[in-house]
Amino acid sequence: MSEHAISPQTGILGDAYACGCGVILGGRMAAELHAAENGLCSACLGSTEEQVAPGLRRPCNSCVGSGRRREQVTWQLAHAEAEHLITMTVVRGVVAGFDGPFHLSEIADTVRSGLGLPAGRLPVGPRVRDLLLQLQAAGEIAMLSAPDEMVGTDMVLYRDPQWQRVRTLGL
Repeated sequence: MSEHAISPQTGILGDAYACGCGVILGGRMAAELHAAENGLCSACLGSTEEQVAPGLRRPCNSCVGSGRRREQVTWQLAHAEAEHLITMTVVRGVVAGFDGPFHLSEIADTVRSGLGLPAGRLPVGPRVRDLLLQLQAAGEIAMLSAPDEMVGTDMVLYRDPQWQRVRTLGL
């Protein structure tokens, strides 16, 4: 545990945070600034977890669960670069080249190879997904979710690679 472990505190003054170094921070903004000054992720305040909803926590997306500022900044820069390189025009052009249904991964792979990006260089998949969702919202494409596998005649199997789990749904 580092000497700068920031945790929320409840009190009569509202949102406050306390750091392991002894500093009491009045409000989220002060806690984020203190975290950043001490090399901690300003999203999770160095805790490595983010609270999605009351009682539901998951590894911090901003720092990839490290709690450190360096990883957070690297992640943010990669996403900003992906937004700059992968535009709606690029994705529209790639989608137009497909005749019939396609997988999100096919579009992402085509964009990656078209821009000459090595795998893992930028978050191509999430950026392409966001742009495809915008195209769907505009009514330009229709996105469907298909099961990965049929189990018998009354059950479908969905694999969720992001969370490394398998869900089965009865029909």
